Order: sequence, then C-alpha cells, then structure tokens
Amino acid sequence: MPETLQSRLAEALAPLANPRTGASLYQTQQVRDIAATREGKVRVTLLLDAQDDPTLARQVRQALERVEGVTEVRVDVKDAAQVGLKSAPSAAAGTAPSGRAGRALPIAEQPAAAPKPPAAPTPVTYPNLGRVIAVSSGKGGVGKSTVCTNLAIALAKAGYRVGIMDADIYGPNIPRMMGVDEAPPVKDEKIQPLEAHGVKVISLGFLIERDQPAIWRGPIVMKIITQFLRDVAWGELDLLLVDMPPGTGDAQLSLVQATSVAGAVIVTTPQEVAVGDALRGAMMFRRVGVPVLGIVENMSYFESPETGKPMAIFGSGGGDRLAKELQVPLLGQIPLYPPVLEGADTGAPIVASQPQSHAAQKLTAVGTAIAQQLGLRPPAR
Repeated sequence: MPETLQSRLAEALAPLANPRTGASLYQTQQVRDIAATREGKVRVTLLLDAQDDPTLARQVRQALERVEGVTEVRVDVKDAAQVGLKSAPSAAAGTAPSGRAGRALPIAEQPAAAPKPPAAPTPVTYPNLGRVIAVSSGKGGVGKSTVCTNLAIALAKAGYRVGIMDADIYGPNIPRMMGVDEAPPVKDEKIQPLEAHGVKVISLGFLIERDQPAIWRGPIVMKIITQFLRDVAWGELDLLLVDMPPGTGDAQLSLVQATSVAGAVIVTTPQEVAVGDALRGAMMFRRVGVPVLGIVENMSYFESPETGKPMAIFGSGGGDRLAKELQVPLLGQIPLYPPVLEGADTGAPIVASQPQSHAAQKLTAVGTAIAQQLGLRPPAR
C-alpha cells in the first residue's frame, strides 16, 4: 500500500514527547485535530498545560514541516485545562479520552521510541540592559511600533537611558520611524547601535536591503535576537524596549528564552477583532512567566476638528474590557491623530516633534506609568 501524507504525518509526530510527563504527544492526543489538504497544507491543535514547555509548539511545527509533501503548517495552541485534557503518560495508544472522538489519523502500530527532547535554553540576564520590556500585540496594524518608538523617546526625555531592539524580523519598521537608516559600525567585534532622539537603536533593517524578505524559521530568529542582546554595544541602559512582531510565534518565544523579560506591554485598538488577538498575545506571555504590565489602547478616538468632541472610529471600550479581563491597568488611550501617522513615516515621532500635543502627552503618561510600575526613578544626570 503506498504511503499517504497522513501516515507520514503520524510517523513524524510519533517520536515527539512531552518532557514534563514523558508521554507521546500524539498517543495521548495532546496533538489532535490533524487536517491536511491535497496541496499539503497541514493544521493541527496542540493542547498545553500551564506547566508545559511552550517550545513544544515549535517542535511540532518543525517536525511536520520536514514531512515530504507538506507545504504549509499551522499549529493552533489551546489551553488543555479549558479543553479538558488530562495528561496521562500511561494512556494506551489509540484510546481516546472518554466522551471524545478518536484521532483524526491512525497511530503507527509500532511508533518510534520517543527520544528525550533537547532542554530549552536557560535565559541569560544582561545587567547592562536594565529592564527588558516587550512591546507586543496579537494583531498587526494596531500601531505597536509607533507606540514603542514614542514610549522610548518619552522615557529618554524623562532622563532614562533607553534602547530599542527591533525584534520584528519580518517587518522591521523601527529604522524608518526613528529616522535612522545606515549600516551600524562594528568596533572590537561589537555592533555599535545607532542613536536617534536620545535612544539607542538596533534593527535587522539596518543590515538587509529594503526589499529583501526575511524568509527565516525559528532557529535563525533565535540567533538574531540573541546576537542583538549579546553582541551589540548597548552600554549601560535603564530600559530596553523590544518591538515584537504581531502574534505569538518564534520571536516571542526566542526573546523569553534568550533573556529575562521584566514585563510586556500589550497594544490594541478598541476593535473587538484586535482585542481578541491581544488577549491571546497577553496569555502567551503569562504562560511563559512574563508579567503583563498593562494595556495601551491605540487609535481610541478621533477628535473632531470642528467640535473637539471625540469620535469612536474603531469602536470603544475594547482596551478597558481587555484590561479588566486580564486584571491589569489600562495604561492609556491614545487618540487617532494624523501627525502621529505622518511622524511614523518621516522619522519624527510625535513625542519629539509635537510634545505639547494631546497624543504626545498621552504617550508620555504611558511611559511614566510603566516606569512607576517597575519602580524606576529617573537617575540624576
């Protein structure tokens, strides 16, 4: 009988084991709902307990990507507690949990012995970087990078020594937004960060051509993030803001595995679609032990130039509802102000170009709230 794509997928998943329980992810249905199209697109669900290593998602995806005939892989991570999965290392192969349908794929009669997965890297503390803060969102297009650059400048103006690390490997926009774009010099085998508006900046955008796509998988992303932390001459910082790509993928996991992250700031818009994705992003950080410092609701409202009254262009209350659900502060509601968008395109962030504007004051207040949460005081310099 010719080997099918489904059988090859089963064989690829069989060796994967949960390091916490020693049980096969496939046999215990921790990997389930496996579906494949004729074009080779594969989608699976991975159930993770609170104590499980989140890098299991990457191991599952990489194992499936190596299967002949697979063109695309999507791993949907769900909370095992909510689904009702009970870890059972001794569960019999092929036996589905009570009340549940059987597996989507057959189990190999004699699956390969599950090798012990490599241990996740231990995060390294870099004292010279101060507090590392991830600025993240679950959805693209919510103004995360705009918020990150303005927060960095606001904190620098308050007297802190601040750096921005652009971890958005696939869409590095920080160079344009900060108004710097040149190859950083190397001195004594250390990359020298560029500086703009009193903030030190490093980005992959400095190192590749503008039209060059970053078609890289997890290990390369991990290597780049580690190099930006370890091999850049940051000097002594009080805060390092890390602009994350949207979602909950390799870059987020790589950062928390590479260094100790003091907290995450989640950016959203009032729109429920953005709020739902932001919730997943926040829960990912909590799952890996990173506290969520608070929510920033961007593009909250538009002030009518005629009446001065706020107009809810993208709905209202989404950020507040998200903050209450997560039981974290709503750090600020940033208005939809055209010069903010123009400044992002021209390298003139609003906090630097129009510090007295309503939007700049709101962003400055967010920076102050973050510093207070971290217990930081501007050093006398």
